[in-house]
Amino acid sequence: MSTTLDILASASLWAAVLRIATPLIFGVLGALICERAGVLNLGIEGIMTMGAMSGWLTVYWGGSLWFGLLAAALSGMAFGWLHAKLTVSLGLSQHVTGLGITLLAASLSYYLYRMWVQVGDLPPTITPFEPIRFPVLSDLPFLGEALFAQTAPTYLALAFVALTAWILARTPLGLAVRMAGENPHAVDAQGLNPLAIRTGAVMAGSALMAVGGAFLTMAAFNSFFPTMVQGRGWICIALVVFASWQPGKALIGALLFALFDAFQLRLQTAIPGAPYQLFLMAPYVLSILALVLVARRARVPEALMQPYRRGER
Repeated sequence: MSTTLDILASASLWAAVLRIATPLIFGVLGALICERAGVLNLGIEGIMTMGAMSGWLTVYWGGSLWFGLLAAALSGMAFGWLHAKLTVSLGLSQHVTGLGITLLAASLSYYLYRMWVQVGDLPPTITPFEPIRFPVLSDLPFLGEALFAQTAPTYLALAFVALTAWILARTPLGLAVRMAGENPHAVDAQGLNPLAIRTGAVMAGSALMAVGGAFLTMAAFNSFFPTMVQGRGWICIALVVFASWQPGKALIGALLFALFDAFQLRLQTAIPGAPYQLFLMAPYVLSILALVLVARRARVPEALMQPYRRGER
């Protein structure tokens, strides 16, 4: 018990929680925007991998870190457009198309990486984002290390949570996106194009997913390898359900999973001799339990995964 309390009371744990949660925050916001518009995007795992590669490669070729994030976002938008073209415009299966996007984006990212980058015994690296030190705030006990010594993309992710929540709840654009996922016929009756709204939402959401992947190569690490996303995309899909399609709850879900993950890493060193596989699976088991507890009360968007064709009822 004392070991557990010591770990929970350490500022380094909570600093790690924010770092681990950052790609999840971007990913879950992207998936949430897509699904609020009525489109399930199972291409997230591949889109995050492509974002990780394209952002890293842009910096490796001499671009700035911020330009690398932009390049990642643009690559995500491209795959988002492809997913929307197949599912929104053509009405194909969102499940099958999403899995196809994941396979295509993940394989293409590794192919381009091997084609454009000379890989030796050690993978090439870049200079990643450095933690930002805030005057006075970064020197505060506990909070300074836990909250005010993060990299810029982490603060950007937190800002996007507030921005997404405000847009969805307080703006005409957010109302149009929500109605496209609830009743696209009502959107059409108001003179708006639900197909265009869904396409734009999928592209915007996919851009955020790709930025989440870029965080891994440009802030958490400094190199790219094809398996680095490690299932984070699928966790984001589950977190959307956990959050009941609400950005604020999505942030809580991402932080909760990150807490489980950071906690198990420290337990591995605090309890030597125990099988490490138990610690590795703990975050996923706890996430499944949390999902089961809230999934029955979650309200799914009415038109989620339902293709819209003008004139049909």
